[in-house]
Amino acid sequence: MRMSEIGYEGLPPIDSYGGGGFRISDEFLEGDLLLFPTGGVGPWDAASMSAAQFSDVIGDAAQIDVLLVGMGAEIAMLPRDARDALEAAGVGVEVMSTASACRTYNVLLAEGRRVAAALIAV
Repeated sequence: MRMSEIGYEGLPPIDSYGGGGFRISDEFLEGDLLLFPTGGVGPWDAASMSAAQFSDVIGDAAQIDVLLVGMGAEIAMLPRDARDALEAAGVGVEVMSTASACRTYNVLLAEGRRVAAALIAV
């Protein structure tokens, strides 16, 4: 078997998740997060889950091919107004559990895709 190291083109992958946060670049970040293809990582207030909560993503829509939304331990529906606003801005949206979103984020990042993630901590 041949082993190859994965490269992420300078953007940090999600090293782990759980315990109410995420480990990125050897730093534990507590709470819900937004990750951008430009390398930006910051807190995200997912409590209301409205279109307004995605304003930063919509503002960077030209830099994003797909937004992965990790809804927590289980898959849940994204509110219609949020989905409509993201799609109107040209952002593809995939909703899944946070665990699935973290794994998918790392795969797409390794492929060089312009991926963003909005993740609810588990």
